[in-house]
Amino acid sequence: MTDNAKSRMIKKYAEKFYQEDRISQELFEEYNVKRGLRDINGKGVVAGLTSISKIISSKDVNGKSVPCDGRLYYRGYNVQELLRGIGEDDRFGAEEVIYLLLMGDLPDRKALEDFRQLLGEYRTLPTNFVRDVIMKAPSDDIMNSLTRSVLTLASYDPNMLDLSLENVLQQCLMLISVLPMLAVYGYHAYNHYECDESMYIHRPDPSLSMAENILRMLRPDKKYTDLEAKVLDAALILHMEHGGGNNSTFTARVVTSSGSDTYSVMAAALSSLKGPKHGGANIKVMRMMEDIKANVNDYSDENEIKEYLRKIVRKEAFDHSGLIYGMGHAVYSISDPRAVSFKGFVKKLANEKHLMKEYELYSTIERLAPEVIAERSHIYKGVSANVDFYSGFVYKMLGIPVELYTPIFAMARIVGWSAHRMEELVNMDKIIRPAYRSIMEERVYHSLKDRSTPRINGTEKLRLSVKDEQN
Repeated sequence: MTDNAKSRMIKKYAEKFYQEDRISQELFEEYNVKRGLRDINGKGVVAGLTSISKIISSKDVNGKSVPCDGRLYYRGYNVQELLRGIGEDDRFGAEEVIYLLLMGDLPDRKALEDFRQLLGEYRTLPTNFVRDVIMKAPSDDIMNSLTRSVLTLASYDPNMLDLSLENVLQQCLMLISVLPMLAVYGYHAYNHYECDESMYIHRPDPSLSMAENILRMLRPDKKYTDLEAKVLDAALILHMEHGGGNNSTFTARVVTSSGSDTYSVMAAALSSLKGPKHGGANIKVMRMMEDIKANVNDYSDENEIKEYLRKIVRKEAFDHSGLIYGMGHAVYSISDPRAVSFKGFVKKLANEKHLMKEYELYSTIERLAPEVIAERSHIYKGVSANVDFYSGFVYKMLGIPVELYTPIFAMARIVGWSAHRMEELVNMDKIIRPAYRSIMEERVYHSLKDRSTPRINGTEKLRLSVKDEQN
C-alpha cells in the first residue's frame, strides 16, 4: 500500500468518528451529566476529600452562593500570608512550602535546615544519565523529554514497586529535587543539537535554593540577581498546589488509586499538565501579548487597546479562537489570589529590567479585558486575570526560553502531586473508577458475508479501490 493510499484510508477512518461518536449536547442535559465534571455555573463534582489545600471563590449570603475575592490555602495557611511572611524575612521560601505541603505543618528553623540539606543531597542523577538519556533524541517538547526521563529513572530504582510510605516519600523527594535538572538539561540538549548553540551542563549547588539552582543551571555564566531568584521562588510557591481538583493532580490520584508506581504516576501527571488548557496556558498568553504589541501602536491609548481586544473576541485577530488568554478561571470569579500576589513581584522585576511600559500594557489589558468579554458574552460568573496572565511575562524577563515555561510549572506542581499521592496512599481502599452512561443502541449481529460496505455521507469507507492502491 502506498503512503497516499494509507493517508486516504486513515482519513476515511477518521471521518467515521464524526459520524459514530458525536453526542448531542441535549443528551448531556437530559441525563444530567456534567461535562468536564462541572455544572453550568462552573462548580465541580466532588470526587474526594483532601486536607492539603483549599480554594475559596464564593461566600454564602442569605443562603445564596455569591462570588468573592479568591483565596488559596496550603494546609490551612493562606498563601498570600505565606508569601508575605517569607518576603518580610527577605528569604527563599520554596523549600519551606514543600515541607508544609508534604508534612502538613510549617517547619521550625532546625527542621527546615535539615529538610533543605536532604533536598540538596537528592539533587543528583545516576552516572551517565545525562549522556545516555537526556542527550539522546533531544526535542523542543521538553515536557515529553521530562516524561521520558522520569520513566527511565524507574529502571535505576530497585524499589520502584515498593508502595510503603517511606519508599514513596523518598521517590517523591528525589523527583522533586531532580526535575529542574531534567528539564534544564533537556533544554540545553535541544538547544545544542537542534539549534546549533553551545551546550551547558552546570551542576546544582546543594547549598542554594531551588529557584537559585534553576537560574544557575540555565544561564551560561551561572549568574542571577537576588530579585530574579526571589521572583522565581514566588512563582514556584504559587504554582505548587491548587485544590486537588485540577486536571493533572486528579490524574495523579487516579493513577495512584490503581496501585501504580511513583514514576508512572508522575509521568501521567506530566502528560496531563502539558496541554494548552492546563500548564501550557502561559505560552498562549505570551504569544497573544506579542500579537497585541505588534498591532497596537500606542500602549497609552486605551481605546486602541480595547478595540484590538474586541477584534480578538470577535475572532478577527490573533488565533481566531475568540479567547483573551489569561482571563478567567474555572474556579475563581472576582480574583485569582495567585495573580494578585504575583503582580507585586512582576512590577518589581519589570522595574529592575526597565520594562515598566510593557508592565503597564499588561495592567491595562487586565483591567479592560473583562469589559470587552462582557460586551459580547453572557458571563455567569466574574472574569479576572489568572496566574498564567503574568507568569509568562515573568519568565520572559528572567530570560527563560518558551520551551521551559510549562516545565517550570511542572517543577512546582510535582510537589502538589506528591502530597496528593501520599494522601491517596494513606486513605486508598478503592480504585477511582467514574461511571459513564451509555446511549448506544443494541444491534443485531450479521455474518461477514451478509454485511454491506460501510458508508460515510454516501461515499464508500474503509475500502480502497484498485486505482487507489496504484496511486
